[in-house]
Amino acid sequence: MVTPQRDITLRFLAEPQDVNFGGKVHGGAVMKWIDLAAYACAAGWSGKYCVTAYAGGIKFVAPIQVGSLVEVNAKVIYTGKSSMHIALEVIACDPKSLNRRLTTHCIVIMVAVDEFGQSARVPTWVPETEEDIRQHDTAIKLMDMRKKIGEEMQIYVA
Repeated sequence: MVTPQRDITLRFLAEPQDVNFGGKVHGGAVMKWIDLAAYACAAGWSGKYCVTAYAGGIKFVAPIQVGSLVEVNAKVIYTGKSSMHIALEVIACDPKSLNRRLTTHCIVIMVAVDEFGQSARVPTWVPETEEDIRQHDTAIKLMDMRKKIGEEMQIYVA
């Protein structure tokens, strides 16, 4: 049996079609890269096709310049029966200087599905290091917070 892959890094060059009206990379392009990395990470962990169930806590820390080399780092920080919480950070740099800086970070929850589109079991991830344990515990706290936010958001649902 192959050991599941817990983390992955995807790299992109920020292209002119990624630009917004302010001349920087559009937030939507960054969110697409995040979703791609979350999928690749979740699929590598679960060995299954995965769908995005939630993306939250997206924090845009710094703009990304067109022409930048962009890295999207993704890693599993919690697993449920069929879900995987993926922590992501986006790092950008000028490819000539390689002066890397954090630009964005967030959490994405992916769900593994079978060939019928039904949720499918995923391998359990067990935290080993102190950092792993902190991130795992934070994922659990965030689940509780999302429940409360979901209840409050019901006012906007028809």
